[in-house]
Amino acid sequence: MRPEWRSLLGSEFEQPYMSQLSAFLRAEKAAGKTIYPPGGQFFAALDAIPPEAVKVVVLGQDPYHGPGQAHGLSFSVQGRQRIPPSLQNIFRELYDDMGIPVPPHGDLSQWAERGVLLLNSVLSVEHGVAGSHQGQGWERFTDAVIAAVNGGESPVVFLLWGAHAQKKGAAVDCARHCVLTAPHPSPLSAHRGFLGCRHFSQANAFLEANQRQPVDWSLSS
Repeated sequence: MRPEWRSLLGSEFEQPYMSQLSAFLRAEKAAGKTIYPPGGQFFAALDAIPPEAVKVVVLGQDPYHGPGQAHGLSFSVQGRQRIPPSLQNIFRELYDDMGIPVPPHGDLSQWAERGVLLLNSVLSVEHGVAGSHQGQGWERFTDAVIAAVNGGESPVVFLLWGAHAQKKGAAVDCARHCVLTAPHPSPLSAHRGFLGCRHFSQANAFLEANQRQPVDWSLSS
């Protein structure tokens, strides 16, 4: 983890819940369970950019639970993995909103490097078992990440897609930051208001209005 995040979040690692979370993860591995993403990528979203460079926060729920998918960034899949349905809808909305071509891959690392904090609520998952690491302590840690961004000096855009993200981001200071909400981009709900939300252009308009560089949402091949 970057030292800038460590200075903001270091006290969290001294709390009992983090020791309990670590013990849980060790026990799962000892039991022969496969955990995604690899341990070195749990904090990939924080490794990508320092806190002062965060322009946009995209909150997800927990990592993908199939092999080779998760790599520590919400909604993102690594390499040439098939693009998941929710991400397909994100790309569809991005094209409709800003005319940015749909990329041939679902790796959002370039977004992360440009100031988009792609943060899941839970940072690990058991192979094939969605939501399996919920309630083990990750939520408290990621709440602390959100609080750190919320308390930062620069105005930030929070993209809260779906009820889970909206509940988790409820404490964000709307007077200082831009909070944009919409249904989740899942095919089950995207047609109820995610498609057509125009969040990408709205995010950039807010950043520019607050003397911050807009995000380049394009993804190179």
